Amino acid sequence: MTNEELNLSEQQRIRREKLEHLKSIGKNPFEILKYDVTHHSDEILNNFEELDGKDVSIAGRIMSYRDMGKASFCHLQDRNGQMQIYVKADEIGQEAYDLFKTYDLGDIVGVKGFAFRTKRGEISVHVKEIQLLCKSLQPLPEKFHGLKDPDLRYRQRYLDLIVNPEVKDTFIKRTRIIKAIRRFLDDRGFLEVETPILATIASGAAARPFETHSNALDIDLFLRIATELPLKRLIVGGFERVYDMGKNFRNEGIDIRHNPEFTMIELYQAYTDYHGMMELLESLCEYVCTEIHGTTKATYQGTEIDFKAPWRRLTMNDAVKEYSGVDFSQVKTVEEARELAKKLHVEDELKKDLKDCSKGDILNAAFEKYAEEHLIQPTFIIDYPVEISPLTKKKNDDPTMTERFEAFIYGREVGNAYSELNDPIDQRERFDQQAKERELGDDEAYALDEDFMNALEVGMPPTGGLGIGIDRLIMFLTDSYSIRDVILFPTMKPLA
Repeated sequence: MTNEELNLSEQQRIRREKLEHLKSIGKNPFEILKYDVTHHSDEILNNFEELDGKDVSIAGRIMSYRDMGKASFCHLQDRNGQMQIYVKADEIGQEAYDLFKTYDLGDIVGVKGFAFRTKRGEISVHVKEIQLLCKSLQPLPEKFHGLKDPDLRYRQRYLDLIVNPEVKDTFIKRTRIIKAIRRFLDDRGFLEVETPILATIASGAAARPFETHSNALDIDLFLRIATELPLKRLIVGGFERVYDMGKNFRNEGIDIRHNPEFTMIELYQAYTDYHGMMELLESLCEYVCTEIHGTTKATYQGTEIDFKAPWRRLTMNDAVKEYSGVDFSQVKTVEEARELAKKLHVEDELKKDLKDCSKGDILNAAFEKYAEEHLIQPTFIIDYPVEISPLTKKKNDDPTMTERFEAFIYGREVGNAYSELNDPIDQRERFDQQAKERELGDDEAYALDEDFMNALEVGMPPTGGLGIGIDRLIMFLTDSYSIRDVILFPTMKPLA
């Protein structure tokens, strides 16, 4: 007996023995190349009046089995649901029936028969012919307990999809949501483009990159952390409305809101500002929610979220004042701000030593500590400190603040937008300051991209830009607790 055979459970050994028997009688299911399916379960259920008594051909996985002697009932699961089948010995022949009774839960079969309604009124398929299409060598999770362990569900998503129908529904909604986003933007004249995933510079966001190496070029490369700078180059080149929806990669922590590989959309529109981006985001979310739920409202973890526009608008300073009682507009010096940081106990929210922090850094830390968790209904937090917004235009009436917003739902950021900085001289000064921040220990500070600077010097029109965390938005629209519940194959540490 091989080591593999020694490690098999009794169920696994029995299933392999059944497979060997099938091979010995010339009925190896793995030699079957195709099966003609005419209907799926939902089509039969929804159109039974038309199909009653008509021939149908379906295929699916055996999920339940009830033996009644000379007849049996099974439930087959296909892509759209489950269908009961009725298998009778004198209909398909005793030999075929005896073989059918050796099939296991999880096996995939093809069935030809006719639609009918049982004496109990259940729509079913009366089988005239049944064929094993795939032998399942692994038993499914126990029927009444299913697959509940989150770690196992994420690692073996195929089992999760088989035994937990609501999971499949979540990912069907995910696809519908992404299609609705594209439809909304396309209808507004945006052009979808593709930007590089491998980059020589990791910039466009405050994040740690994944590094790799090109053997052909003998240079280090980075998986992109954002698509901002390539998209802005396209605005410079004359495209007035562009977006890229795809994967970004950030070498950071993993929790219920973060996965190292995630889906992001960034879009840029010439001749508008962050007010235009606010209108676009709230209108997009209202549209998508209505497409999925038939209303602007969705329930998330027991709380009703209303995406209807317009959303609340609140400056960062006013948010901190409302939830901490501190008015940063009255703080005149950086020394005052640092003393205030100690009183507010925001040191853990700071990305560098307090002695190196600006008033803007401390205001942002106070916002994260005191205000974020209270932003349950969709809210725009506007006017961010210039120190933490290196790609954003300053406000004309307050040069310490920028025309930037972040959108929050249920205490979580789902979108980030700017009136994009298009002054190349100011931009270079901001990048120089970011270099100093990196020297002070902020390894998430923006990196200088000289080609992007050259593009800005060619000239970029006034532009509004917006980034949306697609996975987080999908979480809210599907009532999913963790980001891993909306990513088919989340990043997992291999089992030892």
